[in-house]
Amino acid sequence: MLILILAPLIYATLYSSGYAKQVLERVPIAIVDNSHSYSSREFISKLSASPYLNPQYTATSIAEAKELFYGRKIYGIICIPKGYEQSILRSEQAVVSIYCDASYFLMYRQIFQGVVSVISTINRDIGVESAVISQSHNLFNPYLGYGTFIMPAVLIVILQQTLLMGIGVVGGIWSRRRLYKEKSAIETLVSKTIVYGAIYAVIAAYILTIHYRLFGYPINGSIWSCIAVIFPYILSVILLALTLSTLYKRPETAIICTLWTSIPILLLSGASLPPEAFPHWMYNIGKIIPSSSAVTAFIRVQSMGANISEVWAEVVRLWVLVVIYGTTAYLLLKKRMPGRTTKSRTSNLSSHDDRHTLL
Repeated sequence: MLILILAPLIYATLYSSGYAKQVLERVPIAIVDNSHSYSSREFISKLSASPYLNPQYTATSIAEAKELFYGRKIYGIICIPKGYEQSILRSEQAVVSIYCDASYFLMYRQIFQGVVSVISTINRDIGVESAVISQSHNLFNPYLGYGTFIMPAVLIVILQQTLLMGIGVVGGIWSRRRLYKEKSAIETLVSKTIVYGAIYAVIAAYILTIHYRLFGYPINGSIWSCIAVIFPYILSVILLALTLSTLYKRPETAIICTLWTSIPILLLSGASLPPEAFPHWMYNIGKIIPSSSAVTAFIRVQSMGANISEVWAEVVRLWVLVVIYGTTAYLLLKKRMPGRTTKSRTSNLSSHDDRHTLL
């Protein structure tokens, strides 16, 4: 109950609440002003006005700013060179150094974007025009929020991981109590698939509709296109979980084997890290995981408004996984269960032996 029903709701709410603010604001930085001029003070004033940056410290040197950085008091350093104002007055190029903490992608992005936007404003003020005029329109993430970017993929992975963990725990209980000998393989496979599918149909419907609206995630796709993606996804995950559940001897084994895979699975889906960053063979192996195809298809449908024909390859791949994992689940369950026919034959033989003994 905790893993299969409460966990997806709790995780979805906690992660979404953590990223509810969407945009990181007022990142603390240090300024190293070697120019000490009117132009450098104007530059610092514009940095302070940026919603992304918070110049909390003014350091006298890079060494002093490094101490602040390693003490985790700041996450970036802006160094203004000594001849900054002279270069501007002579219409020469002035170089401003930006040092960002690249270990936190959100920090790096906000610092770099904040400084570049200020530099662009100063260039326009002093009459420096670019040879290329560009306009930017954010189509599917208008606020450039990290929650809107990553949470649709995380929600899909949460559904998968809780199913793998929960069904695995049940499988471990069945192994420990030797319940596999009391049912037939096909009845167990069909009944479990229907029950888990019904439970997660309700959970997925809540997360992908009400939860989406509560946290303001984009809903641009049709309901039928979303169902066409989610239905084979949940079905393939259930069958994969039933396949793995037959291998667990104890309930806690499922948690130990599944818990650590969440981050690698999210990365292999291509949501938080581009597929081009992975070796080709690793990305292809990741396609055997249902979430890899489902994340790509669902983001295109729900966030970008794609129709089913534009994600047809991913949907077909999910149905192929349904067939593969359905077959493996049936074979492994059949191996664990003797079935009714074998059981009835055994009982007939034992009754015949009893009659022979009596005679």
